[in-house]
Amino acid sequence: MGRAEERRARQRGGRRAAPPTRSSEETASTAPTGPSGTTSTATTATAEAEPTVIGGRAAARKAAQAEAKGRGKGKAGKGKNDKSFLRRMFTWKKIVGAVFGFCLLGMGAFIAMYMMIDIPAGNADAELQSNVYKYSDGSLLTRDGERNREIVDLAKVPKKVQYTFVAAENKTFYQDGGVDLKGTARGLLNTLSGKGTQGGSTITQQYVKNYYLTADQTVTRKLKELVISLKLDREKSKDYILAGYINTSYYGRGAYGIQAAAQAYYRVDAEDLNVQQGAYLAALLQAPSQYDWAVASPTGQKLVKARWNYVLDNMVGQGWLDEAKRAEMKFPVPKEPKAAPGMGGQTGYLVDAANDQLAKQLVAQGTADNVNDALTMVKAGGWTITLNIDKKRQKALESAAKSQLTSKLDPKKRKVDADVQAGAVSVNPKTGAVVALYGGTDYYKHFRSNATRVDYQPASTFKPVILAAALDEDAKTQSGKAISANTIYDGTSKRQVVNNGTKVGFAPENEDDQDYGDITVQTAMNKSVNSVFAQMGVDVGMDKVLKVGSQMGMDTADLKAVPAQTLGTMGASPWQMAGVYATLDNHGRQVTPTIIKAVENSKREVKLPDPIGAQIVSREAADTVTSVLTGVVDDGTAKKSVAENTERDGRKVAGKTGTSDDNLSAWFTGFTPDLVTSVGLFGEAAKGGAHVSLTGATGLIPAPGRINGGGYPAQIWAAYTFGVASKNAKFDLDTTQGAAVQPSTTPTVSETPSQTPSETPSETPTTKPPTSSAPPSQTPTTSAPVETPTTSPPVSTPVETPTEPENPLEGDDQ
Repeated sequence: MGRAEERRARQRGGRRAAPPTRSSEETASTAPTGPSGTTSTATTATAEAEPTVIGGRAAARKAAQAEAKGRGKGKAGKGKNDKSFLRRMFTWKKIVGAVFGFCLLGMGAFIAMYMMIDIPAGNADAELQSNVYKYSDGSLLTRDGERNREIVDLAKVPKKVQYTFVAAENKTFYQDGGVDLKGTARGLLNTLSGKGTQGGSTITQQYVKNYYLTADQTVTRKLKELVISLKLDREKSKDYILAGYINTSYYGRGAYGIQAAAQAYYRVDAEDLNVQQGAYLAALLQAPSQYDWAVASPTGQKLVKARWNYVLDNMVGQGWLDEAKRAEMKFPVPKEPKAAPGMGGQTGYLVDAANDQLAKQLVAQGTADNVNDALTMVKAGGWTITLNIDKKRQKALESAAKSQLTSKLDPKKRKVDADVQAGAVSVNPKTGAVVALYGGTDYYKHFRSNATRVDYQPASTFKPVILAAALDEDAKTQSGKAISANTIYDGTSKRQVVNNGTKVGFAPENEDDQDYGDITVQTAMNKSVNSVFAQMGVDVGMDKVLKVGSQMGMDTADLKAVPAQTLGTMGASPWQMAGVYATLDNHGRQVTPTIIKAVENSKREVKLPDPIGAQIVSREAADTVTSVLTGVVDDGTAKKSVAENTERDGRKVAGKTGTSDDNLSAWFTGFTPDLVTSVGLFGEAAKGGAHVSLTGATGLIPAPGRINGGGYPAQIWAAYTFGVASKNAKFDLDTTQGAAVQPSTTPTVSETPSQTPSETPSETPTTKPPTSSAPPSQTPTTSAPVETPTTSPPVSTPVETPTEPENPLEGDDQ
């Protein structure tokens, strides 16, 4: 073997050799050199093989790491096995496969449904039926069976008007396949999760729901809607579907279909509608009740205008309307509404109130998606509705309004007389039943019900809510005194309201700017002193006051808690105020007025809620307020109309008057132990419906001619109540305060008499001292002494207050 071959052999052997030890490396490094200075042959061979030896070390390190890793696996073997099992069970392939399989299963089920479900004939709900309305005794009130609908050919509807509906509801109508899969899926998920309905249906789907199916909120109905819509889109033309849609939809005002809607809102036929009018009718379909211009709130009017603009802008975007013409278009204000046939007098108001309450209950129990769909169900017919309306009391309320007010109005002599509107609601406080309702002079003449409208201020009829909150919360004055019927407040007009010694920037004026000085809460309620209750509201905390008002049935939950609300500046209706006072009469348990006694329908079951709810304020607080309110009648702003009424005949009465700023509204809400009635007068311009002053109406009130709550409202209340309320009923009050409580023979002195009025005094202090803690009564009693002696009589005694205003029908605050 030659030297070269021998060297190669040694190299091959070196590759298989183990890494050299440290001693071998040292030996190699000290190997002797040859005579010429080179290492020996063996040393040279080792040096030449060195790279391979280094590679061997790397392999050894890897082997050592692998061995250590194996030992680690041995320690955690059990956990790894578990993880491996889960990974084997939920691999991405298996997950994808499961999803794919589920999709295939769903597709198969849908195909089966598609083959099984055919386009049905129009459902029974789409056919004409009657609704029957009865009085509480079962006698017939009215029948409402004629559907206000007239089918018109699509060819008679101007093309651009047709486009308004497409632009409003379904811009892709002419291109889509009849369904919106995304919107339908969202609707199904919302139905399954109980979140209600959500927009997204096409015109085809809405037509199918209206004509072939129902508005019931179920998964089955939505799936049927999807299948029928797909088939209908394949078998029928787009014009056929659009015609069906605009002819079956509900537009409000009892109008079904575009022809009835055109007449109801613009007094024209559908073929004479212009684009602006068509856009309004198309906008209505989203919320007919809320968007009816004649009855919409300012927010509702703002929303429908925005919707109207949305429709026209979509038309421009789709190329259906010239942009320049669009810019010239103005909002077409609809005509005033006309009542449906057969609803004259008070009947239409009663029917509308019953329908609205039934619709809300259908939504509440999940039968309908929303109020619009629920009203469609109600107006489709087939209902027998028994009302709580008592025929005798209903007639008595109508007669009282006529004899005490409407017979005295003469619009030919006085323009203001045409602007007077009256509304009233009477409730049984033990059951919540609305036993009588007055919505206006005639449903034909005034479509909007004055009994349920909420656009006028209740004014001082809100003051009892403030006192109820104060008593229930055990509130204290600024000086730390507990608020009661005998607490002393500063009744100076325009007195700055303070909170923790700081003025809050609110200084309300009393009516006619009268100053009352230091007076009790009882007297302040009797005389309706604004400055006292403005301060009391801050003492209690306006957030708490508004919360109590909301719980008692008012729309105060979302109002800003500011001192000005103490004057009753929010909107309210006679319906709501009757519920508030019924809660007081019912010892603090919530009373929700209800006009429906029973409902029958062959296809749907309606569960009526209990009108009597939870304890809102304590019985003692509610009864104390009732006791205080008897003083308003016997020695306050309602004295002449109610307390001194010859028909009273000993009946126990409590109540409160109210007159809003600028004399826009006047109220009296009062109650006996068994009947609560709220009467409101509202100044509404005969043309346009704007809020206007009542001052000067009837021409029978001396200058300045202001209509106060203690005048006509209290007179209507008395004429009605004293004719139908029980004579022997008595208030069962759990309180030691207020005008209804007989004072003891020997007045007691408060345990901790106050050296100064318990309210922060005005800048100009009065010389009158606080009254005693003895409850005030109709007959003045001797007051107990206080720490600051005085010879002046108690200020709670009626003769010490400013003289009555010139108005013989007595005044109250504004």
